[in-house]
Amino acid sequence: MAKFTSYTQGTPSYVELMAPDQGAAADFYRQLFDWQVQETPLPEEAGGGVYVQGQVEGDTIAGISGQMPGMEGHPAFWGVYLAVDDVDAVAAKVEGAGGKVEAPPFDVMDLGRMAAIQDPTGARVNLWQAGQSIGTERANEPGTPAWNEVVSPDPARAAQFYTDVLGMGTEPMEMGGSTYIQLTDVDGKVIGGAVEPQMPDVPPHWNVYFSVADADASGTKVEQLGGKVLAPNFDVPGVGRMGFYADPQGAMFALFQPPAE
Repeated sequence: MAKFTSYTQGTPSYVELMAPDQGAAADFYRQLFDWQVQETPLPEEAGGGVYVQGQVEGDTIAGISGQMPGMEGHPAFWGVYLAVDDVDAVAAKVEGAGGKVEAPPFDVMDLGRMAAIQDPTGARVNLWQAGQSIGTERANEPGTPAWNEVVSPDPARAAQFYTDVLGMGTEPMEMGGSTYIQLTDVDGKVIGGAVEPQMPDVPPHWNVYFSVADADASGTKVEQLGGKVLAPNFDVPGVGRMGFYADPQGAMFALFQPPAE
């Protein structure tokens, strides 16, 4: 079990699902990961409704949001937040490094300050400067995030962008006959990866891996709950067992079972 009270710059610090049917999405992941579901009413200036968080023993794991205005008809998707020390300073570097600022920095009540950006290869990601909320408070145990990676047609270009903008580092490694780029935070700790799509017709995005105790049992449960298998579980020697899935509303995610100790 790993609990977190802060994140170094460049570290994925939160994952958030945006879905057309927020309630159905919350119910799916509650059953899949045994989350408790916490609903928080939103102020009218934030659009009203509720914001949903999945929790484990009271610790925040992930967010589930309804669709924002103007996104009607957009399929559900998981989004990733990267921790930053100064979101305004980081956002100011984005265009010079070849990316786009899709939503300039703004305050999220007293929880933090954020921006939404797109890297030069088309993958979208959020930047999060923590206020009262750091984001995910628990990870690397069943039902919580275990890994994040940017899936891009040009992983090297994407990785260079995050190096230029966030001060992250890169560590290329051979995996299965291809090059996998590990991303490190500003302190040199490996915190994510950059990889080419492993399936056809996959747009650039940041992928979310959730840790599970038994990937095969959890994969079966995904299907029982109305989800789909995109790539059946497979073993990566020395890494673990994993597979790729879509929830009933089409949001892609991965299941990850670490190797036995």
